[in-house]
Amino acid sequence: MSDIVSPTDDRRIAKTFGILFLLTWVTGIAGRVLLAPVYSDPLFVLGDGAGTGIYLGAVFEFLLIFANIGTAVVLYPIAKRYSEIGAVGYVTARIVECVFILVGLLSLLTIVTLGQDLAGASGADATSLATAGRSLTATYEWAFLFGPGLMAGVGNGLILGYVMYRSGLVPRRLAMLGVVGGSVHVMGFLGVLFGAFEAGSASQFLFTAPEIVWEAALPIYVLRKGFKPRRTTTKTVDIRDEARKPKMAIA
Repeated sequence: MSDIVSPTDDRRIAKTFGILFLLTWVTGIAGRVLLAPVYSDPLFVLGDGAGTGIYLGAVFEFLLIFANIGTAVVLYPIAKRYSEIGAVGYVTARIVECVFILVGLLSLLTIVTLGQDLAGASGADATSLATAGRSLTATYEWAFLFGPGLMAGVGNGLILGYVMYRSGLVPRRLAMLGVVGGSVHVMGFLGVLFGAFEAGSASQFLFTAPEIVWEAALPIYVLRKGFKPRRTTTKTVDIRDEARKPKMAIA
């Protein structure tokens, strides 16, 4: 006899997962936009320091980290019923992605601190400060490339798509979009890594587009319809069946 998980619990998990997933969109876009003055200007470190918008962007980036890990942790109890390796892999991929996000965020905040502490530097000091600013900006760009640029495709695309396909929690065609989108997304990362095209170019966007569609469609579907009901693969023992089994004679 198969265990049937409480539909109420599944609906609650689906709703929470969908909300957190959409929250990653809001916080990720907001943080990226608000922090743009720091990473887009190599000489930002020579300015007067950060305004309120920069610190607000840092808050959004931290919320992004929380939402990213939250999506995997919330889904884990359901995902492990169908693929424990996939469930653990998704949590791991989200954590690794967030480590890269945190490295990038700390690099930008370090630029802000240097600009404030060494404001008004000139001559050789200004040159050294500008060099440090460029180095930290490069660190942020690499962290962004390996975080959202690679691990998002691996975690949200390949692993999550596989878990959804295997479990049948969402329609199989939708889950396949995740697997395909994740694969193409990783190819786009490799294209940037090996210099086939530049990060942020139209070519990279074409490789990223299927992943974007998948990551937008999944939370919308889950919030509207929840997870599709399905019996788990866990087996339980029926006491009545055990009672019908012949007993072994004791010599």
